[in-house]
Amino acid sequence: MPKLRDASVIPPFRTASSRKTLTLVAAGTLVALLAACGKTDGKAAAGGPQMPPVEVGVVTATPGDVGLVTELPGRVEASRVAQVRARAAGILQQRLFKEGSDVKAGQPLFRIDPAPYAAAAESARASLAKTQANLAQASAQVERYRPLVSANAISKQDFVNAEAAEKQAQADVAAAKAAVRTADINLGYASVTSPIAGRIGRALVTEGALVGQGEATALAVVQQIDPVYVNFTQSASDVFQLRRAMESGQFKRAGSTEAASVKLVLADGTEYAQPGKLLFTDLSVDATTGQVTLRAEVTNPKGELLPGLYLRVRIEQAQASNAITLPQQAVTRTQQGDTVSVVGDDGKVASRAIKVSAAKNNRWVVLDGLQAGEKVMVDGFQKLQMLPPGTPVKPVPWQAPGAAPAPAASTAKP
Repeated sequence: MPKLRDASVIPPFRTASSRKTLTLVAAGTLVALLAACGKTDGKAAAGGPQMPPVEVGVVTATPGDVGLVTELPGRVEASRVAQVRARAAGILQQRLFKEGSDVKAGQPLFRIDPAPYAAAAESARASLAKTQANLAQASAQVERYRPLVSANAISKQDFVNAEAAEKQAQADVAAAKAAVRTADINLGYASVTSPIAGRIGRALVTEGALVGQGEATALAVVQQIDPVYVNFTQSASDVFQLRRAMESGQFKRAGSTEAASVKLVLADGTEYAQPGKLLFTDLSVDATTGQVTLRAEVTNPKGELLPGLYLRVRIEQAQASNAITLPQQAVTRTQQGDTVSVVGDDGKVASRAIKVSAAKNNRWVVLDGLQAGEKVMVDGFQKLQMLPPGTPVKPVPWQAPGAAPAPAASTAKP
């Protein structure tokens, strides 16, 4: 019979339940170790440095006199416009100017066939010479009759008739002189000149055309574009509110005139180099639009502003005393009103309602709601959304995009 091994040598048989028990025991031990490590790390964290407060960009409220600038749509208009027309009938023989060029007052522009008018002028002068001869004869006869009537050699009626003939001859001479002048004027109309100095457009007729027959034919248009007028409109309600604010002392007049400055913004967004001045504000309101028309005068030495050009007008009509300007991104505008975020001395952010008047250079003009020296938050709003309400922040000076950064402190060791 085979011999059996000693039971103490044979390893014990492990069932599935025993293996599961060992796994649970090992897992419990690992969790306990991790918990102990966690307590240790927590104590270290509690004793370690705290996270620094979030930095937000702020600007300091500084009151002062701020000009209230309004931007309005406008169009350019020539300061003087003259339509050149044919005042003499005839065939157009020659154009004497270059289209689109600058012309002077009195400069010849067109020549109409002058032959008929030259002949009429010569005929008028011949008639004048005839009347002058008749006058000389009548005057001589009066001088011969004067001593004869004194000696009763002729009747007084003959002398009266001689004097009447002299006066009639004088009237004929005057009429002949007027006819000569009229003929010279008509002859002058054959040479069409510019009535004003300015820039002339295209010719409306060509050589060989019959002009002035029955009506004064339009030949060209001359416009004076230095200076030019800029006509623009403003809401009548805005004008009335501005005047009330000036009367109450809230605003003061920008200058000695109704507007301190007028600047033009072209269609591409650039500002025209030459400033303008306000000439007048219309006395009536357009019944259909409720707008008031204003006119400014702007110098145009290079001829860049053409009549009919659309542009924007920035006009400073008043100044606000003790007003504060803020970047537009610092102000939240809603139907309920305008608000800003103010950082207090304790670093906490609070919402503040303000009163905004107008915009100037991408900044809102604040009339009420802020005190001098308060820090208004401009940047960092997204950071606050990740923090609990009331969390202190660190205000730092805000710099506009594109502005030169503040010089950094040197880190070099001596």
